[in-house]
Amino acid sequence: MELIDCRYDFWFKLDQLVAASNLKIERPKGSLHPRYPSLVYPLDYGYLQDTRSGDGNDIDVWIGSLSSKTVTAVICGVDLEKRDTEIKILLGCTSEESRVILDIHNTGSQSAILLVRK
Repeated sequence: MELIDCRYDFWFKLDQLVAASNLKIERPKGSLHPRYPSLVYPLDYGYLQDTRSGDGNDIDVWIGSLSSKTVTAVICGVDLEKRDTEIKILLGCTSEESRVILDIHNTGSQSAILLVRK
């Protein structure tokens, strides 16, 4: 079977999804997680309204400090406690911000990888 490089199409479609969605900030930078108060959100965290992720909720989004709020990366994670998988879209995140977010999603029963847009 021949492998086809679909990376451009993947990122382009994510851009389209983000552009066509209302972004809602649920937890501003510096706020505490409602169930895990030791987790302080290092960046704004929210979701794309009227979308669906692997957990049945809206697609989660981290918003970084870059002025351009384009899709810079995606976190793909698995949570054994919840018994689910899902993605988190990173918008306008620097390399350092992406690393901090990845570390958050690699704790406890969670494990994640970071796909960075080239």
